Amino acid sequence: MKSALIIGASRGLGLEFVRQYRHDGWLTLGTCRSPEQDALLTSVGATALRLDVADENGFANLAKALDGRSIDVCIYNAGVSGPKTSTAIAPGAEEFDAVMRANVLGAMRAIPVVAPALARAKGTFAFISSRMGSIGLMANSGSVTYRASKAALNAVVKAASMEWGPQGVTCLTFHPGWVKTDMGGAEADIEPAVSITGMRKVIATITTESNGHFFDYTGKELAW
Repeated sequence: MKSALIIGASRGLGLEFVRQYRHDGWLTLGTCRSPEQDALLTSVGATALRLDVADENGFANLAKALDGRSIDVCIYNAGVSGPKTSTAIAPGAEEFDAVMRANVLGAMRAIPVVAPALARAKGTFAFISSRMGSIGLMANSGSVTYRASKAALNAVVKAASMEWGPQGVTCLTFHPGWVKTDMGGAEADIEPAVSITGMRKVIATITTESNGHFFDYTGKELAW
């Protein structure tokens, strides 16, 4: 049976990944931060694992759960948007730390914990980034902290692709589109199901040559 791990699975894109993989019969693990979220994941047939990606000790339990295990796909979906600004103004230290810990440091901590399980299956490690993290495509200076965090995440994933690609792990980042979630808002372009269906199709059809690349949910490659 194929298996998927969704890090940050309790709502929005993460929960839709869980629903779709379970619908297709995959063994699905999802991380969350509270008993209420545990119940939500188990209600759709997933195995809930407690994890706060901002907690430096939080990955110990995940490491135990993955010990000796093979995972075919892992999605790093955890993240926060931070302050929404219209100019490149510096945030407060606490705001900056919250965004960078969830969006960047959490991913850096996840990689050495999850990648060995993916290497056993020659699997795919996909990270939810954003077009807003593309320096080449940047068109305005809004939400600069979020932009900086996603640009940093892209760099982390590129580095991971160099380390883990030779061991059989395909690492890539995704722009999921502007999606109608708590983060994207009601005015966004697409429903979560459309975004996740697209990303899953890309994951299912890519080759190892896509290791270290940046795509949108339709499979279009994006500039760093």
